[in-house]
Amino acid sequence: MSKVSAVIVTIGSKDYIFRCIESLLKQTCLADEIIVIDNSLDPILSSKLRKMFPQVKVYSQEKNLFYSPSLNKGLELSAQDFILCLNDDIILDSCFISKAVDVFSKDTRIGMAGGKILRSNARILDSCGLSLTFWRTAKDRGYGQRDKGQFNKAGYVFGINGSAVIYRREMLEKIKDKNGYFDSRFLMFYEDLDLSWRAQKTGWRAYYIPEACAYHVRGGSFRPDAGKDKAIARRYLNSQLHLELIKNRHLAILKNESFFGFLLHFIPILAYDACVLVYILLFRPKEIRPVLKV
Repeated sequence: MSKVSAVIVTIGSKDYIFRCIESLLKQTCLADEIIVIDNSLDPILSSKLRKMFPQVKVYSQEKNLFYSPSLNKGLELSAQDFILCLNDDIILDSCFISKAVDVFSKDTRIGMAGGKILRSNARILDSCGLSLTFWRTAKDRGYGQRDKGQFNKAGYVFGINGSAVIYRREMLEKIKDKNGYFDSRFLMFYEDLDLSWRAQKTGWRAYYIPEACAYHVRGGSFRPDAGKDKAIARRYLNSQLHLELIKNRHLAILKNESFFGFLLHFIPILAYDACVLVYILLFRPKEIRPVLKV
């Protein structure tokens, strides 16, 4: 069985991190190391994690690094050939690692793998792989649909949602650039699409395994309680995160789109931006000036 490092990023919301680690410790194929990047700025949380889970390596930060820089730190600290990256609001089925890691032997071009991610109620789909839309946005396959087995077929996809994904280290090393494995400029949002897009351009592939299940509290770590597991995420984001969402989509397009691809999608990209601007004018007028600088 392949060696696996698990990297979890947390800001200490609720008790998510404890449940996530507990699900890791119940795997039929245990991770060889578990690394927690703690952005909570709460020494009590770090102390509690070390006491409850002495086998877990906890790295407390002096400031909140946000998601992508934290993942980069965890990847640099990890030692194994496969790395499972997790949001802290994820709970894994006991066979998640064994099912996900097994697919890498099918094809040496597979650089990332992930499974069927459901909402915490285990009935609604959260992500069955990432796709790149005509408007050049990230779309989770099956997002918000009731699970009726419509995504029970394994196969290649554009990318994997970053809440629960296993990467081949060889791929990460080959696509790493001056901004890191994950682009550290993407503090949150679109970092998984950007990495998947970069991987696709260099010949790596992503694979979806429906038998590897996980359960996700969508937005659990950063949305208010009223917005957890709800659609239309942007209405539950504070201004900083909303601007980050807009900026990172533009950055992903500028980094990864080909010249001819940009010409093909120019009108849909503008149409999407126009819809976002209308939304801001109607519901978030205080963001008009900063968003025009994005």
